[in-house]
Amino acid sequence: MKPATSQIAVVAPNLKRRLSGVTATIVRLVPLMARTMGVVATGPGLPPEVPHIPLARAATLPRDRWRVWHARRNTEMLLGLALRHVLRRRYRLLFTSASQRRHSGYTKWLIARMDGIIATSQKTAQYLEHPSTVILHGIDTDRFSPPADRAALRARLDLPAGRVIGCFGRIREQKGTDVFVEAMCRLLTAMPGVSAVVMGRATGPHEELLARLKAQVAAAGLSDRILFPPEVPVSQVAEWYQALDLFIAPQRWEGFGLTPLEAMACGVPTIATRVGAFEELILDGRTGRLIAPGDAAEMTDAARDLLSDPEALATMAEAARADMLSRFRLEREAEEIMAVYRDLLDNAPGGAA
Repeated sequence: MKPATSQIAVVAPNLKRRLSGVTATIVRLVPLMARTMGVVATGPGLPPEVPHIPLARAATLPRDRWRVWHARRNTEMLLGLALRHVLRRRYRLLFTSASQRRHSGYTKWLIARMDGIIATSQKTAQYLEHPSTVILHGIDTDRFSPPADRAALRARLDLPAGRVIGCFGRIREQKGTDVFVEAMCRLLTAMPGVSAVVMGRATGPHEELLARLKAQVAAAGLSDRILFPPEVPVSQVAEWYQALDLFIAPQRWEGFGLTPLEAMACGVPTIATRVGAFEELILDGRTGRLIAPGDAAEMTDAARDLLSDPEALATMAEAARADMLSRFRLEREAEEIMAVYRDLLDNAPGGAA
């Protein structure tokens, strides 16, 4: 898609070819926002359904009006500054931060030069030294929705009969994959009607962790019940959530973390650690449970408690789906971001950039 120059009001750069959380955010949001506002992406490797322009065009847009440059990485903030102050493009600079740690001096310098800041959670906002607008991520609640027939779906995905617990995402210690496997080895030994699925990608040095976890599962005699299927395309992820009875997000550290939203939108209660934005996403005791990071024993106990009370689990599943519809629809996120765009454009200074 190549929008006309006169229609472009916002450029969202994605300066990273490899799939990341930022890329996924842009792929979700830009097509939705482009329906009502002139929002385009730019950068390498963007799928054709995302309205986008080449970087060269983003750098040479005419100076007939102000536009928004919406950065989500340091490199993108720096490029925005270069476009405005070196190439004299008329860009209002916006940065979205998901980080939950103290920023480096360099990052602080970049942030101080932005015209607007969005934080993806209240916790993230606490690490910013400038005013920000908090906008929680949303989820496509049409694509991520409860299944019509969970048993039939499990059979098609070749999953074991009985209840299924899932853990999806990159396989690494930061993500707590080892804690999940340890908890499942404990739990499944005591609950024979339960199986678990670990789905994600292990790259580089994390491949050794994956091999170690598989060996741990084999040593426990659980290789037929703790499964490690290959990562599936984004278009197929929803049905794997739909096959679950319970989802666990075991992260030791997280910037935001979309997996609990995706699970709960599918009507799957979620156990998550108290990291990232999880305390803002999960209503403890109503849509899921919150536990300490790195604690396999607490994770085991929480999963056992939920699976031992099918009626309470079903009530929690309904509450999880209802909360996603109420607070976390993707359309809500898009509207709140576009309100920031409009405010930046409405309050742009007169004259040349």
